[in-house]
Amino acid sequence: MAEPVVAAAEAGAGAGVGADAGTASGSAGRTVTEETVTVEFGGDRDGRAPLTWGQRAIWHAIRRTAPNDHYFNIGRVLPLADRGRPATVAEAVQALGGLMGRHEALRTRLELTADGQDADAGGRTDAGQRLAATGRLPVTLAHAQDPADAERTAHALLDRLSATRFAYTSEWPVRAALVAVGDRVTHAVLVLCHLAADGHGAEVLVRDLRLLVRRGSAGRPPAATPLDLAREQHGDAGRRRGAAALAHWEAGYRAAPATMFPEPVAAPRTPRFWTGRIVSPALARAVAAVATAHRVSGSTVLLTAAAVLVAAGQGHRTAAVMPIVGNRTAAGHRDLVTTLSQDGLFVLDLAAAGTPEPSFTDLLPAAYRSALRSYRAAVYDPVEWDALGERLRTERGAEVHPYCCFNDMRLVERPAPPGPAPTAAELVELGGRTVFGFPATQERVACRYCLHITEEGDALAVSLTADTAYLPPETIRAHLYGIEELVVTSAAGRSPLLAGVRELLETAGKART
Repeated sequence: MAEPVVAAAEAGAGAGVGADAGTASGSAGRTVTEETVTVEFGGDRDGRAPLTWGQRAIWHAIRRTAPNDHYFNIGRVLPLADRGRPATVAEAVQALGGLMGRHEALRTRLELTADGQDADAGGRTDAGQRLAATGRLPVTLAHAQDPADAERTAHALLDRLSATRFAYTSEWPVRAALVAVGDRVTHAVLVLCHLAADGHGAEVLVRDLRLLVRRGSAGRPPAATPLDLAREQHGDAGRRRGAAALAHWEAGYRAAPATMFPEPVAAPRTPRFWTGRIVSPALARAVAAVATAHRVSGSTVLLTAAAVLVAAGQGHRTAAVMPIVGNRTAAGHRDLVTTLSQDGLFVLDLAAAGTPEPSFTDLLPAAYRSALRSYRAAVYDPVEWDALGERLRTERGAEVHPYCCFNDMRLVERPAPPGPAPTAAELVELGGRTVFGFPATQERVACRYCLHITEEGDALAVSLTADTAYLPPETIRAHLYGIEELVVTSAAGRSPLLAGVRELLETAGKART
């Protein structure tokens, strides 16, 4: 492996993405000085391969979202002063070089056709990937005055490095920064191109970088590599698996409405896409309680709640939602840094409960089975998926796409705490701590309804990014409060009847204004 080299930025040279040379503004009028360090790295091999199916899927999404595709950048801040032996700048730089050598995805760039396109005249995808054996990575090194200033500086660097789209064919798919107080590194910042990693892959990188800084080694390298996976998927066995998955998609498409949001209902806002966010301790407790009581996963509870509200709100009897599936059940893929996530297709008939007056929780067994089928059929070639959609569009005379996405971004679900389930009174008290807001807007997202689940302390954070022509801001708010009310009421022992869900959606959250 090549030794990393530290090189101070030349006077007048850029000191990081969008930074003035040499200095940057700190908090309370302080000055944070910056320089560029260059990390030289090396690996065992180079090579070319087609894109994996996960890479093809995110590349299609990037192209649909451009020029706002910085939306897909994945950022992490790694504190390094919290415990363990302090790391010097030289040691942190050495660790970054080791990380680049360990994970081939970080040394791999997009490769297009000679004319810069990713498909030929017949629509065949020619985009591929090129792995480099060696290279040099520029890293921003920021010098803060004290630990509090270092924390603020790290998050400012994260925002700055995340704010621009990657140059996919020429830039390494990782941007990195280090924050130091004196000669001790307090934070590392990583911003990843989604072609190189998904959320799980980002956590693998954070774990390995911590080990490389603390111990000088992260253990054995991953058993699989993106290039080998691409070659496997494009072989005969991969094509057979992909065909079986797409058979599930075709059956689901035929059972569901062409789209969940067929008609605009309002003039779009400017910017067009708004993100609403609810942070709810009550929802966290309620999801765990409902999942335990009905022997399903918490993710299934949330997916079912979202699907029921979307279907009821649009007057559909069948819901179609596209959950993002991690595709990491194979042992060799658990530590693989690449983009394995792909869309699944979850289809739920609201009559599947099979009872005369079904409630929300009556649907959970059928929803769980549907979710499992969705996860199994989430590995396929996006080019063939596009062809299926086009064939059905021609057949039905309308575009076939749910435009309704669900992404549970938690790596693990917290189990229900020991002891009895929360009482109705406890849930009411927790509900008083719910916080709602509209933290972001943007001009373009290639969907109409995108729900994201994360954790924030002891609360669940649920974000909904939606097209305001189909879901105006007040409807975004109602859907988020509706998820909370549907699940919390069920955990309190009063599972809402499906016949009343549309009315619930119309009133959700209005008492909290």
